[in-house]
Formats: sequence, structure tokens, C-alpha cells
Amino acid sequence: MIRALKMSVLLAVAACTAPSPFPDMEPGETGRVTRIIDGDALVLESGQSVRLVSIEAPAMYPRDGPPAPHAGESARRLEDMALGRRVQLFYPGLTRDRYDRALAHVVTIDGAGPTLWLNREMIEAGAAWVRLYPSTAAKGRDLLAIEQIARSERQGLWARSDYAIRNATQIKPDASGFFFVRGKVGAPVAVDEETRFPPACLRKFEDAALLLSVRRPAATACGLADGTAVIVRGRVRDGVLDLSHPFHLHLPEAD
Repeated sequence: MIRALKMSVLLAVAACTAPSPFPDMEPGETGRVTRIIDGDALVLESGQSVRLVSIEAPAMYPRDGPPAPHAGESARRLEDMALGRRVQLFYPGLTRDRYDRALAHVVTIDGAGPTLWLNREMIEAGAAWVRLYPSTAAKGRDLLAIEQIARSERQGLWARSDYAIRNATQIKPDASGFFFVRGKVGAPVAVDEETRFPPACLRKFEDAALLLSVRRPAATACGLADGTAVIVRGRVRDGVLDLSHPFHLHLPEAD
């Protein structure tokens, strides 16, 4: 009798359990959000820091200066959606970074409001942009499509000149940060194989001092013909734009 009762309870629970929004991902921790760090990071009641994967928001606490433009607005957007709510983490690949932050897609699971996929909501609101890493890039295409709509509608940060696409000729040698760059791919440049992590190739931008460093996951970009028009998103440092994922490269002529 007791065994039959236990079985009926298990069946009832299973029938009421909603299907996973990410069936191809590993379900992770659940917990209540107690703090928002900035627009792409939060803290659970357990003390676990969580980095929302595949997105990047303007930094509230950069190492070398004041908050980035729109950083406060992005942090408040995430706070309005998540603070105090219970969430479920879903891991698309690597689960922790070198700072022991959980790398996850985050979904609200309580009844305090609508069910929200926070990573998507931030992109849709123009509160963050897509930034992918090969180890956690699942859902990258979906998020890029959503970002394109937010950009076309000038949502959030896309209404600011700070986040406009810049021509490669406009990037100054001392520029540093995450940029969206338009230009034409030029001739290859010799790679110094003595560097610690040599890229798959280095390419010039035509009529610009900026170089394009193509990382191995995006190595197909090494085969682009000279003069190919591109839009690339990536980190700029010391006159080099880092192309780390193939989805970070857009060919406008293919539209």
C-alpha cells in the first residue's frame, strides 16, 4: 500500500513537471537571486556568482575607469527581472570560469512573475550584446537574431553612438575595449609563432592600421579573399581586433 502511494506521488510530480527549456543542456543549481553585479552577472543566495553566458553588458566596474555607457541601465534591467526571484541554471558546456563563476543560461522558476530566460531578455531589451565562446556557444544563433531586431529598433544601448558600428579606419592605435568594426579584409600578416597563443592567421584591414587576429575556432575567416567586406565584433587591444568565434564575423554582402 505504501509502495503504491509513493509511486502515485512520483507519477503526479512527473506529470506536473514542465519540460526543460533547454533539453540539450545540463540542468544546474536553483536558488534565489540576492545581488546583481552588472547586466550580465548576478549572485545566488548560496553565494555562487553566475555569469550569464553568450551575452555581455556594459561593465559597471571596469578595471581602469568609470562605468561604461549604459552600464547602470543594463544592471537595473536585470535587477528588475531577477532580484529576489528563484532561478534555474542551465549549462551549455563549460560550467565554471577561472573566477569560479557559474557559466549558465538562467531562467526564472517561481510564481512571482512570468517565466523569463534572462539571457534572451537582456538581448531583446538592448541591455546587452551577444558575445560567444566556443565552450558555451549554444543558442548563439538564436540570440544573434534577437540582437539584430533590437539593433534595428534602436532598443536600449543601440540608441547610443557609443555602440555604433565603426569603420576600421576610425579605430585609434590606443583604443581598448569591445567594438563592432566594419572594413575590408586586406593582405595576410606574418604570425609570430613564439607568442604564447598564436592565432590561426593575422589579416590587415584595408586602409587602416588595425589588424584582425583570427583565433582557431574562427579559422575559416583566414580564407576570405582580399577586399571582402566584413563586420566583426571583438575585443580591441594594442591595435589588434580579436575574432574568437565564427559567429562574430558578418558578411554584409551576403544579406
